[in-house]
Amino acid sequence: MTAIPAPEAPRQQTDVDRIADSYLDALVTLSPITATNLGIPGHEEELDDLSPAGLAAHSDLRRKTLAALAGAAPVDDVDRVTVAAMTERLELSEERYAAGLDAMDLNVLASPVQAVRDVFDLMAQDTQDDWRTVAVRMARIPAALDGYRQSLLSARDNGQVSPRRQVTACAEQTRDLVADDGYFAKLVADAKAGDEPLDEGVRAELADAAKAASAAYGDLADFLERELLPHAPEADACGRERYALESRYFLGATVDLEETYRWGQAEVAALHAEMAQIADGLEAGASVERGVEILDADERYQLHGTDALKAWMQERADEVIAELADVHFDIPEPVRRIECLIAPTQTGGIYYTGPSDDFSRPGRMWWSVPKGNTEFKTWSELTTVYHEGVPGHHLQVAQTVYRSELLNRWRRLESWTSGHGEGWALYAERLMAELGYMDDPGNRMGWLAGQSLRAARVVIDIGVHCGFEAPEEVGGGEWTYDKAWTYLTRYGFMDEKVLRFELNRYLGWPGQAPSYKIGERLWLQLRDEVKRREGDAFDLKAFHRRALDLGGVGLDTLRSAVLGEA
Repeated sequence: MTAIPAPEAPRQQTDVDRIADSYLDALVTLSPITATNLGIPGHEEELDDLSPAGLAAHSDLRRKTLAALAGAAPVDDVDRVTVAAMTERLELSEERYAAGLDAMDLNVLASPVQAVRDVFDLMAQDTQDDWRTVAVRMARIPAALDGYRQSLLSARDNGQVSPRRQVTACAEQTRDLVADDGYFAKLVADAKAGDEPLDEGVRAELADAAKAASAAYGDLADFLERELLPHAPEADACGRERYALESRYFLGATVDLEETYRWGQAEVAALHAEMAQIADGLEAGASVERGVEILDADERYQLHGTDALKAWMQERADEVIAELADVHFDIPEPVRRIECLIAPTQTGGIYYTGPSDDFSRPGRMWWSVPKGNTEFKTWSELTTVYHEGVPGHHLQVAQTVYRSELLNRWRRLESWTSGHGEGWALYAERLMAELGYMDDPGNRMGWLAGQSLRAARVVIDIGVHCGFEAPEEVGGGEWTYDKAWTYLTRYGFMDEKVLRFELNRYLGWPGQAPSYKIGERLWLQLRDEVKRREGDAFDLKAFHRRALDLGGVGLDTLRSAVLGEA
């Protein structure tokens, strides 16, 4: 395999590395939220400028960095990959900015509505000083949301408003945050410094900041309903032109959308057929739906309460790290620690946050449990532990963070492409099945159900947004919300509340959800190509190490680097 080797000694910093690191330093100054997400200290009391001026400052930084990269002379393969990866990421980001997509950014999962609140989950909350810092940052939420409203108004004036469904759902999310039992009220009520109560002065600061932040989020809900909703389009589809850009952005590769749409439907059918075989093994003649009922009722797969869920997550994560290390993966000692937590929000999402640069904050797997959910089914969730933990996101992200002797800070901490990252995580799930971890019928059904959901995403997301004809099984013709819902519930196999959120996510964040399954497809194609080239010399552990050592580059960059075509 032609790829970047692990050096015997730390690599000397190059001009390209300096450009990349300078970009990262400037980026976290412009975006303190990014700094906290990446575990970079020094910006804990600040929030982003989300106004049009703030967005323009990001664009200016990208353009200056692109000019510097164009004039740089790479000295080795590491530099060449850095230039290719940064150029691809920054150019696509500039395309999105020029298209007005940054200013209109509003959806149910990954927009400033969520980012401004979510950053507090990653802040230290152990000491009196920690809570004082939380209070200072929280007091800046009103200014941040005011800037965000300015951007949304600017986009509206240019005829760009997110679909009505997204506006309404985001308004509901903000009202949940400010409810009597919402995030801000609970934060103040539960705050303590270790085992000690908060100092009265600190508690007063925190209470005042939370009150101001809560009022700002309440004003945002009113703004969305008053200023945006009357202008929001009824149609969920973003259109073929925008979708092509979004797909490239999330994949770091260009795919044939028509062919991918057909492939997604074939994947759904193949997965459903395999699930039907498992269901028949559980009970002769059982449908897939009956098989799910049987597994849901099986006490062996049941967990009662979030404490049991958290303990189970941690046990499974620790178990697989111990068993895979030094066998199928090189797992450095700091990467062998992952922390599993129940998230303070209740949206239904499961997600991973990476470690800080020095690993003082470990990688974490978060489970955001919907309000009222107390019963959990391990048969359907084990595959998610592998996806978010090891060998999924935790191994991928934390191992890259660890490679300070090889990669510059931008490559280790900030470089991320959804198709690479989420594609790897689905590849990791499949690998666990290949290694025998999904041989239990229930767990295998859970993995297939997860794969089915991801394949259904491909069909719905591409079909709706590009205006392709819907499958005959949902009536053919033009996609509608009801057709998408029928298709998703047929192949999603999840709780209705979770699936409603999932569908809203697809409709409001075009191109992102299919990047999982399409990314896995491209990872598998790359592995097959390397195996074909190397024959009997192919080593799976070496393939994993060398591919992951490249960091979170776009999938075209990954392929070129691994195959020695860069």
